[in-house]
Amino acid sequence: MFRLFKHYVPYAVVWLALIEFAALLLSAEAAWHLYAHLSDFDAGPIGDRWLPLFTFALANSLAMMAVGMYGTAALRWLGFATARLLAAISLGVIFLSVLRFLLPAATLWRANSFYAMLFAIGALFLIRLLLTQTAGADAFRRRILVLGAGPRAARLAALAAEPGSGLVIVGFVAMRASETAVPGALPRAAVASLADHAVALGAGEVVLAIEDRRGALPLADLLRVKTTGVHVNDIASFLERETGRVDLATTNPSGLIFSDGFSAGQRISKAGKRLFDIAASLIVLVVGLPLVVVAGIAVKLDSKGPVFYRQPRVGLFGEPYDIVKIRSMRTDAEAAGQAVWASENDPRITRVGRIIRKLRIDELPQTWCVLKGEMSFVGPRPERPSFVEELTRELPFYAERHMVKPGLTGWAQINYPYGASVEDARAKLEYDLYYAKNYSPFLDLLILLQTVRVVLWPEGAR
Repeated sequence: MFRLFKHYVPYAVVWLALIEFAALLLSAEAAWHLYAHLSDFDAGPIGDRWLPLFTFALANSLAMMAVGMYGTAALRWLGFATARLLAAISLGVIFLSVLRFLLPAATLWRANSFYAMLFAIGALFLIRLLLTQTAGADAFRRRILVLGAGPRAARLAALAAEPGSGLVIVGFVAMRASETAVPGALPRAAVASLADHAVALGAGEVVLAIEDRRGALPLADLLRVKTTGVHVNDIASFLERETGRVDLATTNPSGLIFSDGFSAGQRISKAGKRLFDIAASLIVLVVGLPLVVVAGIAVKLDSKGPVFYRQPRVGLFGEPYDIVKIRSMRTDAEAAGQAVWASENDPRITRVGRIIRKLRIDELPQTWCVLKGEMSFVGPRPERPSFVEELTRELPFYAERHMVKPGLTGWAQINYPYGASVEDARAKLEYDLYYAKNYSPFLDLLILLQTVRVVLWPEGAR
Protein backbone atom coordinates (compact mmCIF):
# COMPACT_ATOMS: atom_id res chain seq x y z
CA MET A 1 0.00 0.00 0.00
CA PHE A 2 1.19 3.49 -0.89
CA ARG A 3 0.57 6.15 1.77
CA LEU A 4 -0.34 9.46 0.18
CA PHE A 5 -0.84 12.29 2.69
CA LYS A 6 -1.75 9.75 5.42
CA HIS A 7 -4.30 8.02 3.15
CA TYR A 8 -3.53 4.51 1.89
CA VAL A 9 -3.82 3.65 -1.79
CA PRO A 10 -2.92 0.22 -3.24
CA TYR A 11 0.26 0.28 -5.34
CA ALA A 12 -1.59 -1.35 -8.25
CA VAL A 13 -4.17 1.46 -8.25
CA VAL A 14 -1.42 4.10 -8.21
CA TRP A 15 0.29 2.45 -11.19
CA LEU A 16 -3.02 2.10 -13.05
CA ALA A 17 -3.82 5.78 -12.48
CA LEU A 18 -0.37 6.79 -13.77
CA ILE A 19 -0.71 4.53 -16.84
CA GLU A 20 -4.13 5.96 -17.64
CA PHE A 21 -2.87 9.52 -17.12
CA ALA A 22 -0.12 8.78 -19.64
CA ALA A 23 -2.75 7.30 -22.01
CA LEU A 24 -4.74 10.54 -21.75
CA LEU A 25 -1.65 12.59 -22.56
CA LEU A 26 -0.90 10.40 -25.58
CA SER A 27 -4.54 10.62 -26.70
CA ALA A 28 -4.37 14.42 -26.62
CA GLU A 29 -1.07 14.42 -28.51
CA ALA A 30 -2.40 11.99 -31.13
CA ALA A 31 -5.48 14.18 -31.58
CA TRP A 32 -3.26 17.24 -32.08
CA HIS A 33 -1.30 15.49 -34.85
CA LEU A 34 -4.49 14.19 -36.49
CA TYR A 35 -6.02 17.66 -36.55
CA ALA A 36 -2.76 19.12 -37.90
CA HIS A 37 -2.72 16.51 -40.66
CA LEU A 38 -6.36 17.08 -41.61
CA SER A 39 -5.96 20.87 -41.54
CA ASP A 40 -2.60 20.71 -43.30
CA PHE A 41 -0.44 22.62 -40.84
CA ASP A 42 2.75 21.79 -38.95
CA ALA A 43 2.06 20.27 -35.51
CA GLY A 44 5.12 22.01 -34.05
CA PRO A 45 7.18 20.97 -31.02
CA ILE A 46 5.35 19.37 -28.09
CA GLY A 47 6.75 22.00 -25.73
CA ASP A 48 4.45 24.59 -27.31
CA ARG A 49 1.32 22.71 -26.25
CA TRP A 50 2.24 21.00 -22.97
CA LEU A 51 -0.34 22.98 -20.97
CA PRO A 52 -3.43 22.00 -23.06
CA LEU A 53 -2.25 18.39 -23.10
CA PHE A 54 -1.77 18.44 -19.32
CA THR A 55 -5.14 20.05 -18.55
CA PHE A 56 -6.89 17.50 -20.79
CA ALA A 57 -5.25 14.60 -18.95
CA LEU A 58 -5.75 16.12 -15.50
CA ALA A 59 -9.42 17.02 -16.05
CA ASN A 60 -10.28 13.51 -17.21
CA SER A 61 -8.21 11.84 -14.48
CA LEU A 62 -10.07 13.82 -11.82
CA ALA A 63 -13.37 12.96 -13.50
CA MET A 64 -12.45 9.27 -13.41
CA MET A 65 -11.74 9.50 -9.70
CA ALA A 66 -15.00 11.37 -9.17
CA VAL A 67 -17.19 8.66 -10.76
CA GLY A 68 -15.42 5.77 -9.01
CA MET A 69 -13.23 4.42 -11.80
CA TYR A 70 -10.67 3.30 -9.20
CA GLY A 71 -13.19 1.64 -6.92
CA THR A 72 -13.45 -2.10 -6.44
CA ALA A 73 -16.26 -2.72 -8.92
CA ALA A 74 -14.66 -0.70 -11.74
CA LEU A 75 -11.34 -2.47 -11.27
CA ARG A 76 -12.83 -5.92 -11.65
CA TRP A 77 -15.82 -5.72 -14.00
CA LEU A 78 -15.39 -4.36 -17.51
CA GLY A 79 -19.07 -3.51 -18.03
CA PHE A 80 -19.17 -1.41 -14.86
CA ALA A 81 -15.88 0.28 -15.77
CA THR A 82 -17.13 1.09 -19.28
CA ALA A 83 -20.30 2.76 -17.98
CA ARG A 84 -18.31 4.82 -15.48
CA LEU A 85 -15.73 5.67 -18.16
CA LEU A 86 -18.40 7.25 -20.37
CA ALA A 87 -19.69 9.22 -17.39
CA ALA A 88 -16.13 10.34 -16.60
CA ILE A 89 -15.49 11.54 -20.14
CA SER A 90 -18.77 13.48 -20.05
CA LEU A 91 -17.72 15.15 -16.81
CA GLY A 92 -14.31 15.88 -18.34
CA VAL A 93 -15.99 17.60 -21.28
CA ILE A 94 -17.99 19.82 -18.92
CA PHE A 95 -14.94 20.73 -16.85
CA LEU A 96 -12.83 21.50 -19.92
CA SER A 97 -15.65 23.61 -21.39
CA VAL A 98 -15.72 25.74 -18.25
CA LEU A 99 -11.91 25.96 -18.24
CA ARG A 100 -11.92 26.97 -21.90
CA PHE A 101 -14.29 29.82 -21.10
CA LEU A 102 -12.01 31.04 -18.28
CA LEU A 103 -8.58 30.21 -19.77
CA PRO A 104 -8.83 29.53 -23.53
CA ALA A 105 -5.06 29.13 -23.96
CA ALA A 106 -4.97 26.32 -21.37
CA THR A 107 -7.22 23.94 -23.32
CA LEU A 108 -7.26 22.15 -26.65
CA TRP A 109 -9.23 23.49 -29.60
CA ARG A 110 -12.75 22.08 -29.92
CA ALA A 111 -11.88 19.77 -32.84
CA ASN A 112 -8.76 18.61 -31.00
CA SER A 113 -10.80 17.93 -27.86
CA PHE A 114 -13.32 15.87 -29.83
CA TYR A 115 -10.61 13.71 -31.40
CA ALA A 116 -8.80 13.44 -28.06
CA MET A 117 -11.96 12.21 -26.32
CA LEU A 118 -12.45 9.51 -28.98
CA PHE A 119 -8.82 8.39 -28.65
CA ALA A 120 -9.09 8.48 -24.85
CA ILE A 121 -12.21 6.31 -24.76
CA GLY A 122 -10.51 3.73 -27.00
CA ALA A 123 -7.23 3.76 -25.07
CA LEU A 124 -8.82 3.59 -21.61
CA PHE A 125 -11.24 0.86 -22.67
CA LEU A 126 -8.31 -1.16 -24.03
CA ILE A 127 -6.36 -0.73 -20.78
CA ARG A 128 -9.32 -1.92 -18.70
CA LEU A 129 -9.93 -4.81 -21.10
CA LEU A 130 -6.33 -5.97 -20.77
CA LEU A 131 -6.53 -5.54 -17.01
CA THR A 132 -9.65 -7.66 -16.57
CA GLN A 133 -8.71 -10.30 -19.16
CA THR A 134 -5.05 -10.81 -18.21
CA ALA A 135 -4.10 -9.60 -14.75
CA GLY A 136 -7.67 -9.78 -13.44
CA ALA A 137 -8.42 -9.42 -9.76
CA ASP A 138 -5.09 -10.95 -8.70
CA ALA A 139 -3.24 -7.80 -9.77
CA PHE A 140 -4.94 -5.98 -6.91
CA ARG A 141 -4.78 -8.70 -4.25
CA ARG A 142 -2.17 -8.76 -1.51
CA ARG A 143 -0.95 -11.99 0.12
CA ILE A 144 -1.46 -12.00 3.89
CA LEU A 145 -0.38 -14.43 6.62
CA VAL A 146 -2.51 -14.16 9.76
CA LEU A 147 -1.16 -14.96 13.22
CA GLY A 148 -4.17 -16.06 15.19
CA ALA A 149 -7.19 -18.30 14.62
CA GLY A 150 -9.78 -16.79 16.94
CA PRO A 151 -12.74 -14.49 16.21
CA ARG A 152 -10.48 -11.63 15.12
CA ALA A 153 -8.74 -13.85 12.60
CA ALA A 154 -12.15 -15.06 11.43
CA ARG A 155 -13.07 -11.42 10.74
CA LEU A 156 -10.07 -11.15 8.43
CA ALA A 157 -11.14 -14.34 6.68
CA ALA A 158 -14.60 -12.85 6.12
CA LEU A 159 -13.05 -9.60 4.86
CA ALA A 160 -10.90 -11.48 2.34
CA ALA A 161 -13.92 -13.50 1.19
CA GLU A 162 -15.99 -10.41 0.33
CA PRO A 163 -16.63 -9.81 -3.39
CA GLY A 164 -13.92 -7.61 -4.86
CA SER A 165 -11.62 -8.04 -1.87
CA GLY A 166 -8.04 -6.89 -2.35
CA LEU A 167 -6.71 -9.62 -0.06
CA VAL A 168 -5.82 -13.27 -0.31
CA ILE A 169 -4.99 -14.96 3.00
CA VAL A 170 -2.30 -17.55 2.39
CA GLY A 171 -2.50 -19.09 5.84
CA PHE A 172 -3.50 -18.89 9.51
CA VAL A 173 -1.30 -19.82 12.46
CA ALA A 174 -3.11 -20.60 15.72
CA MET A 175 -0.93 -18.97 18.40
CA ARG A 176 -2.87 -20.71 21.19
CA ALA A 177 -4.63 -24.05 21.45
CA SER A 178 -7.86 -22.28 22.43
CA GLU A 179 -8.05 -20.49 19.05
CA THR A 180 -10.47 -22.60 16.99
CA ALA A 181 -12.60 -20.08 15.06
CA VAL A 182 -10.70 -20.67 11.80
CA PRO A 183 -10.76 -24.28 10.55
CA GLY A 184 -7.52 -25.62 9.15
CA ALA A 185 -5.23 -23.16 10.95
CA LEU A 186 -1.74 -24.52 11.63
CA PRO A 187 -0.84 -24.80 15.31
CA ARG A 188 2.12 -22.65 16.31
CA ALA A 189 4.07 -25.76 17.37
CA ALA A 190 3.91 -27.08 13.78
CA VAL A 191 5.74 -24.01 12.40
CA ALA A 192 9.45 -24.07 13.12
CA SER A 193 10.03 -20.47 12.00
CA LEU A 194 7.30 -17.92 11.36
CA ALA A 195 9.68 -15.88 9.20
CA ASP A 196 10.56 -18.86 6.97
CA HIS A 197 6.89 -19.85 6.84
CA ALA A 198 5.86 -16.36 5.67
CA VAL A 199 8.57 -16.31 2.98
CA ALA A 200 7.68 -19.82 1.79
CA LEU A 201 4.03 -18.81 1.38
CA GLY A 202 5.00 -15.68 -0.53
CA ALA A 203 3.28 -13.45 2.04
CA GLY A 204 3.87 -9.74 1.67
CA GLU A 205 2.49 -8.99 5.11
CA VAL A 206 1.93 -10.66 8.46
CA VAL A 207 -1.05 -9.51 10.53
CA LEU A 208 -1.19 -10.08 14.28
CA ALA A 209 -4.78 -11.05 15.14
CA ILE A 210 -4.54 -12.79 18.51
CA GLU A 211 -7.35 -12.21 21.00
CA ASP A 212 -5.26 -11.37 24.06
CA ARG A 213 -1.70 -10.09 23.79
CA ARG A 214 -0.86 -10.50 27.47
CA GLY A 215 1.95 -13.00 27.69
CA ALA A 216 1.36 -14.13 24.12
CA LEU A 217 3.03 -11.47 21.98
CA PRO A 218 5.70 -13.31 19.93
CA LEU A 219 8.17 -10.41 19.83
CA ALA A 220 11.21 -12.46 18.79
CA ASP A 221 9.25 -14.11 15.95
CA LEU A 222 7.83 -10.81 14.76
CA LEU A 223 11.26 -9.19 14.78
CA ARG A 224 12.61 -12.03 12.65
CA VAL A 225 9.69 -11.67 10.22
CA LYS A 226 10.32 -7.93 9.99
CA THR A 227 14.03 -8.39 9.24
CA THR A 228 13.23 -10.71 6.33
CA GLY A 229 11.50 -7.78 4.60
CA VAL A 230 7.92 -8.90 5.27
CA HIS A 231 5.72 -6.12 6.65
CA VAL A 232 4.24 -6.71 10.14
CA ASN A 233 1.00 -5.11 11.24
CA ASP A 234 -1.54 -5.38 14.06
CA ILE A 235 -5.18 -6.03 13.25
CA ALA A 236 -6.46 -2.57 14.24
CA SER A 237 -4.02 -0.73 11.93
CA PHE A 238 -4.56 -3.32 9.21
CA LEU A 239 -8.35 -2.94 9.26
CA GLU A 240 -8.05 0.86 9.29
CA ARG A 241 -5.87 0.74 6.20
CA GLU A 242 -7.94 -1.82 4.31
CA THR A 243 -11.41 -0.53 5.12
CA GLY A 244 -10.79 3.21 5.49
CA ARG A 245 -12.35 3.21 8.97
CA VAL A 246 -11.19 3.02 12.59
CA ASP A 247 -12.47 -0.37 13.74
CA LEU A 248 -14.04 0.13 17.17
CA ALA A 249 -13.96 -3.58 18.04
CA THR A 250 -10.16 -3.79 17.83
CA THR A 251 -9.11 -0.22 18.68
CA ASN A 252 -8.28 0.89 22.21
CA PRO A 253 -7.47 4.36 23.60
CA SER A 254 -3.72 3.72 23.68
CA GLY A 255 -3.79 2.78 19.99
CA LEU A 256 -5.25 6.17 19.17
CA ILE A 257 -3.04 8.07 21.62
CA PHE A 258 0.22 6.66 20.27
CA SER A 259 -0.78 6.74 16.60
CA ASP A 260 0.49 9.41 14.21
CA GLY A 261 -3.03 10.71 13.63
CA PHE A 262 -4.94 13.71 15.01
CA SER A 263 -1.97 15.94 14.19
CA ALA A 264 -2.14 19.49 15.58
CA GLY A 265 0.38 20.76 13.03
CA GLN A 266 -2.30 21.56 10.46
CA ARG A 267 -2.62 25.33 10.80
CA ILE A 268 -1.75 26.01 7.14
CA SER A 269 -4.04 23.21 5.95
CA LYS A 270 -6.91 24.45 8.12
CA ALA A 271 -6.39 28.04 6.95
CA GLY A 272 -6.47 26.82 3.33
CA LYS A 273 -9.59 24.77 4.09
CA ARG A 274 -11.32 27.84 5.54
CA LEU A 275 -10.43 29.97 2.51
CA PHE A 276 -11.78 27.25 0.23
CA ASP A 277 -14.99 27.05 2.29
CA ILE A 278 -15.55 30.81 2.00
CA ALA A 279 -14.90 30.93 -1.75
CA ALA A 280 -16.87 27.77 -2.56
CA SER A 281 -19.84 28.67 -0.36
CA LEU A 282 -20.14 32.09 -2.02
CA ILE A 283 -20.08 30.44 -5.46
CA VAL A 284 -22.63 27.78 -4.47
CA LEU A 285 -24.93 30.34 -2.88
CA VAL A 286 -24.91 32.45 -6.05
CA VAL A 287 -25.08 29.59 -8.58
CA GLY A 288 -27.52 27.52 -6.52
CA LEU A 289 -29.96 30.38 -5.82
CA PRO A 290 -32.17 29.56 -8.87
CA LEU A 291 -32.38 25.92 -7.74
CA VAL A 292 -33.35 27.00 -4.23
CA VAL A 293 -36.06 29.30 -5.62
CA VAL A 294 -37.50 26.58 -7.90
CA ALA A 295 -37.37 23.99 -5.10
CA GLY A 296 -38.99 26.46 -2.69
CA ILE A 297 -41.88 27.10 -5.06
CA ALA A 298 -42.35 23.35 -5.60
CA VAL A 299 -42.34 22.71 -1.83
CA LYS A 300 -44.90 25.46 -1.27
CA LEU A 301 -47.22 24.10 -3.97
CA ASP A 302 -46.82 20.49 -2.83
CA SER A 303 -47.60 20.83 0.88
CA LYS A 304 -48.63 23.31 3.51
CA GLY A 305 -45.98 24.90 5.68
CA PRO A 306 -42.80 26.97 5.41
CA VAL A 307 -40.22 26.49 2.68
CA PHE A 308 -37.26 26.47 5.07
CA TYR A 309 -36.83 25.04 8.53
CA ARG A 310 -34.17 25.39 11.20
CA GLN A 311 -32.95 22.53 13.32
CA PRO A 312 -30.38 22.41 16.15
CA ARG A 313 -27.23 20.37 15.52
CA VAL A 314 -24.00 19.72 17.42
CA GLY A 315 -20.91 21.30 15.88
CA LEU A 316 -17.20 21.76 16.54
CA PHE A 317 -16.15 20.92 20.13
CA GLY A 318 -19.76 19.98 20.92
CA GLU A 319 -21.09 23.52 20.48
CA PRO A 320 -24.74 23.71 19.29
CA TYR A 321 -25.81 25.65 16.22
CA ASP A 322 -28.80 25.74 13.85
CA ILE A 323 -28.78 24.41 10.31
CA VAL A 324 -31.11 25.71 7.60
CA LYS A 325 -32.61 23.28 5.07
CA ILE A 326 -35.38 23.26 2.50
CA ARG A 327 -38.31 21.43 4.08
CA SER A 328 -38.74 17.94 2.67
CA MET A 329 -41.11 16.46 5.26
CA ARG A 330 -44.62 17.22 6.44
CA THR A 331 -44.89 19.89 9.10
CA ASP A 332 -46.20 17.27 11.58
CA ALA A 333 -43.22 14.95 11.01
CA GLU A 334 -42.32 15.14 14.71
CA ALA A 335 -45.65 16.10 16.20
CA ALA A 336 -44.75 14.38 19.47
CA GLY A 337 -41.81 16.76 19.88
CA GLN A 338 -39.25 13.93 19.96
CA ALA A 339 -36.45 13.45 17.43
CA VAL A 340 -37.08 10.46 15.16
CA TRP A 341 -34.60 8.70 12.87
CA ALA A 342 -35.41 8.91 9.17
CA SER A 343 -36.18 5.53 7.62
CA GLU A 344 -36.22 4.02 4.15
CA ASN A 345 -39.35 5.12 2.26
CA ASP A 346 -40.17 7.35 5.21
CA PRO A 347 -43.90 8.25 4.91
CA ARG A 348 -43.24 11.69 6.42
CA ILE A 349 -41.33 12.77 3.29
CA THR A 350 -43.38 14.72 0.76
CA ARG A 351 -43.42 14.04 -2.99
CA VAL A 352 -41.19 17.03 -3.75
CA GLY A 353 -39.12 16.26 -0.67
CA ARG A 354 -38.20 12.83 -2.02
CA ILE A 355 -36.85 14.43 -5.20
CA ILE A 356 -34.85 17.22 -3.56
CA ARG A 357 -33.38 14.76 -1.07
CA LYS A 358 -32.15 12.47 -3.82
CA LEU A 359 -30.58 15.43 -5.63
CA ARG A 360 -29.29 16.94 -2.34
CA ILE A 361 -31.00 20.25 -3.20
CA ASP A 362 -32.46 20.44 0.32
CA GLU A 363 -28.88 20.78 1.62
CA LEU A 364 -28.03 23.91 -0.41
CA PRO A 365 -29.08 26.45 2.27
CA GLN A 366 -26.52 24.89 4.61
CA THR A 367 -23.79 26.59 2.60
CA TRP A 368 -24.79 29.68 4.62
CA CYS A 369 -23.58 27.79 7.72
CA VAL A 370 -20.34 27.05 5.86
CA LEU A 371 -19.88 30.72 5.03
CA LYS A 372 -20.42 31.65 8.69
CA GLY A 373 -17.80 29.12 9.79
CA GLU A 374 -20.14 26.80 11.70
CA MET A 375 -19.62 24.05 9.12
CA SER A 376 -17.20 23.06 6.40
CA PHE A 377 -17.81 21.52 3.00
CA VAL A 378 -16.10 18.33 4.17
CA GLY A 379 -16.46 16.81 7.62
CA PRO A 380 -18.65 14.46 9.69
CA ARG A 381 -22.36 15.07 9.21
CA PRO A 382 -23.77 16.98 12.21
CA GLU A 383 -26.30 15.19 14.40
CA ARG A 384 -29.11 16.47 16.57
CA PRO A 385 -28.37 17.00 20.29
CA SER A 386 -30.74 14.24 21.44
CA PHE A 387 -29.11 11.72 19.09
CA VAL A 388 -25.64 12.85 20.20
CA GLU A 389 -26.51 12.25 23.85
CA GLU A 390 -27.77 8.75 23.04
CA LEU A 391 -24.86 7.84 20.79
CA THR A 392 -22.26 9.18 23.23
CA ARG A 393 -23.62 6.76 25.83
CA GLU A 394 -23.79 3.85 23.40
CA LEU A 395 -20.59 4.22 21.35
CA PRO A 396 -16.96 4.61 22.44
CA PHE A 397 -15.01 7.62 21.10
CA TYR A 398 -18.20 9.26 19.79
CA ALA A 399 -17.23 12.63 21.30
CA GLU A 400 -13.99 12.61 19.27
CA ARG A 401 -15.88 13.12 16.01
CA HIS A 402 -16.66 16.65 17.22
CA MET A 403 -12.97 17.58 17.18
CA VAL A 404 -13.38 18.61 13.53
CA LYS A 405 -16.02 20.83 11.95
CA PRO A 406 -19.14 19.09 10.66
CA GLY A 407 -19.54 19.10 6.90
CA LEU A 408 -22.00 18.97 4.02
CA THR A 409 -20.32 15.82 2.79
CA GLY A 410 -17.87 13.47 4.46
CA TRP A 411 -15.89 10.25 4.39
CA ALA A 412 -18.80 8.34 5.92
CA GLN A 413 -21.29 9.75 3.39
CA ILE A 414 -19.33 8.50 0.37
CA ASN A 415 -18.52 5.11 1.88
CA TYR A 416 -21.66 4.10 3.79
CA PRO A 417 -25.32 4.26 2.74
CA TYR A 418 -27.72 6.36 4.74
CA GLY A 419 -28.21 4.87 8.21
CA ALA A 420 -30.92 5.41 10.80
CA SER A 421 -29.99 3.30 13.82
CA VAL A 422 -27.34 3.01 16.50
CA GLU A 423 -25.58 0.29 14.51
CA ASP A 424 -25.52 2.48 11.42
CA ALA A 425 -24.19 5.33 13.56
CA ARG A 426 -21.45 3.02 14.82
CA ALA A 427 -20.33 2.20 11.27
CA LYS A 428 -20.41 5.87 10.28
CA LEU A 429 -18.49 6.81 13.43
CA GLU A 430 -15.69 4.48 12.33
CA TYR A 431 -15.42 6.41 9.05
CA ASP A 432 -15.66 9.78 10.84
CA LEU A 433 -12.82 8.82 13.20
CA TYR A 434 -10.72 7.80 10.22
CA TYR A 435 -11.31 11.24 8.69
CA ALA A 436 -10.50 13.08 11.95
CA LYS A 437 -7.40 10.94 12.46
CA ASN A 438 -6.06 11.16 8.91
CA TYR A 439 -7.27 14.58 7.78
CA SER A 440 -5.35 16.18 4.92
CA PRO A 441 -6.24 18.45 1.98
CA PHE A 442 -5.75 15.41 -0.27
CA LEU A 443 -8.43 13.48 1.63
CA ASP A 444 -10.79 16.46 1.36
CA LEU A 445 -10.20 16.58 -2.40
CA LEU A 446 -10.86 12.84 -2.68
CA ILE A 447 -14.12 13.20 -0.74
CA LEU A 448 -15.29 16.13 -2.87
CA LEU A 449 -14.56 14.19 -6.05
CA GLN A 450 -16.33 11.07 -4.78
CA THR A 451 -19.34 13.16 -3.73
CA VAL A 452 -19.96 13.62 -7.46
CA ARG A 453 -20.39 9.83 -7.70
CA VAL A 454 -22.86 9.79 -4.81
CA VAL A 455 -24.91 12.60 -6.36
CA LEU A 456 -24.93 11.00 -9.83
CA TRP A 457 -25.74 7.55 -8.46
CA PRO A 458 -27.75 8.22 -5.27
CA GLU A 459 -26.97 5.49 -2.77
CA GLY A 460 -29.17 5.51 0.26
CA ALA A 461 -30.39 9.13 0.19
CA ARG A 462 -33.33 9.59 2.54
